[in-house]
Amino acid sequence: MNVRALAAKAIYEVLEKGMSLSVALPDQQQHLQNGKDKALLAELCYGVMRQLPQLDKCVSDCLAKPFKGKQRILHQLLIVGCYQLYFTRIPAHAAISETAEACRQLRFDGLVKVVNGVLRTIQRQDTALNTDSETLRFNTPAWFIKRLQQAYPDHWQNIIEQSHQRPPMWLRNNQQSQTRDAYLAALAQHDIPAQAGPSQDAILLEGAKDVTALPDFMQGAVSVQDGAAQWAATLLAPMADELILDACAAPGGKSCHLLELAPDINLVAVDFDQKRLARVQQNLDRLHLKAQLIHGDAADISSWWQGQQFDRILLDAPCSATGVIRRHPDIKWLRKNSDIEELANLQTQILDHCWQWLKPGGCLLYATCSILPQENSQQVELFLTRTPDASLVPIEQQTHLDDIGWQILPGQDNMDGFYYARLVKAL
Repeated sequence: MNVRALAAKAIYEVLEKGMSLSVALPDQQQHLQNGKDKALLAELCYGVMRQLPQLDKCVSDCLAKPFKGKQRILHQLLIVGCYQLYFTRIPAHAAISETAEACRQLRFDGLVKVVNGVLRTIQRQDTALNTDSETLRFNTPAWFIKRLQQAYPDHWQNIIEQSHQRPPMWLRNNQQSQTRDAYLAALAQHDIPAQAGPSQDAILLEGAKDVTALPDFMQGAVSVQDGAAQWAATLLAPMADELILDACAAPGGKSCHLLELAPDINLVAVDFDQKRLARVQQNLDRLHLKAQLIHGDAADISSWWQGQQFDRILLDAPCSATGVIRRHPDIKWLRKNSDIEELANLQTQILDHCWQWLKPGGCLLYATCSILPQENSQQVELFLTRTPDASLVPIEQQTHLDDIGWQILPGQDNMDGFYYARLVKAL
């Protein structure tokens, strides 16, 4: 099956069935052998997710009547064709013919002429994509634009612009393997341009690389992890022999970083998703690290833990993931406005419960990859109001020391959007 047909199938799974692109894309890539074809498939899928409203409007305007039912996948196929015409260097004739062939491969032979005709109409019109509404102009859902305008009235447009950029590739140096300077030197020897990031183990690559090209990757020298996420372990500051809980631990990057910083801690990593917990073990194995992995609910710790309270807790709470849209543009179309309140309620439940399991004098680091105050600063402010034995410890990197936590916005120091609040329990 050709790349355009596979792209249409992946996009259909996301938009019609609510599947994450990080699942749908690999499902389709496995049908390809050629690395360039896999890269093109990713480019088409991610590109469509970034520009979806404009592409959808363009295609819809050229259809005499909309596709329905099983034929709906052809609407996604036309969007893939439209993306090629507007945003790639693929010659128009090749984009149109390959997309029409994809229609045949999807077993809609009788509609090949329709697909071909729509794409040729788009090519002939050669007009700019529609920007008549904010959703079309910013390729972002109206509800999300409204929330950003309320939270960031002075720079909401820049946040959206940054969220549309292609994300850089960050590495986390394993200080148990070598110093960051030593690994930077190894990268230089392999002609891989890179620079040190703002946190102690962060390395920013000038361009993305396959991990197999990275020196000693499979031996555990480095891991791939965004620069913002790398602050979690540093801010929690684990110490030898402490009992530490990583709640909501999958896929395990932060768990591994904690163990790299302090190999002698007793780490308990829990996650509600059994399949994702397997990825935590894979990451631990590659880095030759050990932790106690538990399939369980961070909002019901007593159901799976009968031990003592924890010295430190990392709570990377379930969230809207609105800070990582540049990495996962499908989030814009999978999330709904009503999700935010539901997620905030879940965060409240987990935060209150984890607090009960923190030792007096212990530290809990609350984290999300969201940029919405309801999930971040407002969440922590409400927690402090109802929790008399909790106090907020300012984070050095905060813009203002009186802020409630540290909000990292997309693109800041080339990082994803992230939020941290460091809470300490009274003795």
